[in-house]
Amino acid sequence: MNYYSLNHKAPDTTFENAVVKGLAPDKGLYFPESITPLPKSFFENIDNLSNTEIAFEAIKQFVSPEIPEDVLKTIVEETLSFDFPVVKLNDHISTLELFHGPTMAFKDVGARFMARCLGYFNKNNSNEVTVLVATSGDTGGAVANGFLGVKGVNVVILYPSGKVSDIQEKQLTTLGQNIKALEVNGTFDDCQAMVKEAFLDESLTSKMQLTSANSINVARWLPQLFYFMFAYKQLHNEFEDIVFSVPSGNFGNVCAGMMAQQLGLPIKHFVASNNENNVVTRYLESELYEPKPSVQTISNAMDVGAPSNFIRIQEIYKNNFETLKNNVSSYSFSDDETREAMLEIYNNYNYVADPHGAVGYLGCKSHLKNNPKAHCVFLETAHPTKFLDVVEDVIKEEQPLPEQIQAVMGKEKEATLISSYEDLKTFLLKR
Repeated sequence: MNYYSLNHKAPDTTFENAVVKGLAPDKGLYFPESITPLPKSFFENIDNLSNTEIAFEAIKQFVSPEIPEDVLKTIVEETLSFDFPVVKLNDHISTLELFHGPTMAFKDVGARFMARCLGYFNKNNSNEVTVLVATSGDTGGAVANGFLGVKGVNVVILYPSGKVSDIQEKQLTTLGQNIKALEVNGTFDDCQAMVKEAFLDESLTSKMQLTSANSINVARWLPQLFYFMFAYKQLHNEFEDIVFSVPSGNFGNVCAGMMAQQLGLPIKHFVASNNENNVVTRYLESELYEPKPSVQTISNAMDVGAPSNFIRIQEIYKNNFETLKNNVSSYSFSDDETREAMLEIYNNYNYVADPHGAVGYLGCKSHLKNNPKAHCVFLETAHPTKFLDVVEDVIKEEQPLPEQIQAVMGKEKEATLISSYEDLKTFLLKR
């Protein structure tokens, strides 16, 4: 499979090169040159397939022939070493739990898949690769855990100071080894801008091989399509009109769901649920795409003012606004509405949702007002104890810490404070 830049000013390239480079030379995101739908029989017989078999068939075309099938099967098995249960709240709303991996966030899948792909590509290479990643919360911990100890790969994580939860910060600042954390005096958008600037800085890239583990990287983004197939397998015998409400920040997750749709998954509609960082909600109302500086919310992993993956969504729907609008709705919710939703979910269903899941739940309720026959699945993207202060403050119940969280809480934070791109560049060149 070849990949092309969405800026259309760079040569097409291989999956390996797209993974290793992250961004195209013209600053564009990579996109697969073709998407071949899976046979209808695949979805008709999905009950007979394991998660590993589903994922292998879904991802194979995007990585072949560069990763041999036997290697790919092992990568998929190792990536999916935990469960993805659907929990039904009522006849119209379920939640897909994506927090059963090592860092208890949905990004564990993409990070583990990418780490193993990069490890395979780097196995006979004496040159080191530096993975440079910006995080608004969960990406950092997932990438740190996924890449820990991978041969020939150094990881540098930028995160906004004071704008991630204590547990998220511990997960990305306490591992040591080949993982380094940079605490940025600024917002997630500032972190992401620094990362993009580094990729375009020839005085830096001529001295070191940089790649990204944000969802701009195809190997981080594409495996996220697995979740939607796993949920469909669990629900399709009971419900006909299944809709996904995806808490959306950088828009990689909902975009991956749309890729599953392109592969033939019988899903008619998606809901992109936003917090107050609502550039896409406004775009679908006005057809004007106007990124703005991000604002801080209690659903911090979605605090993104300029979502990178939205250009991929436009590409999927051939840049046709009406087609896009037919396939996705978007709603925006305040922190107060999010807190009310968390309390409602707890009181009505005895279920503890994190703030991001609560935004997804609100998206379901908005969609169901005009589509009462649908069954809406909101993605619970992180374990609620990753946002312990918010959750306990809302539901007034102390939450036990899972093993994965307990393991990092007693460790010492190690991070370097930076304020500018020059600080980042100096740090990278000294390594």
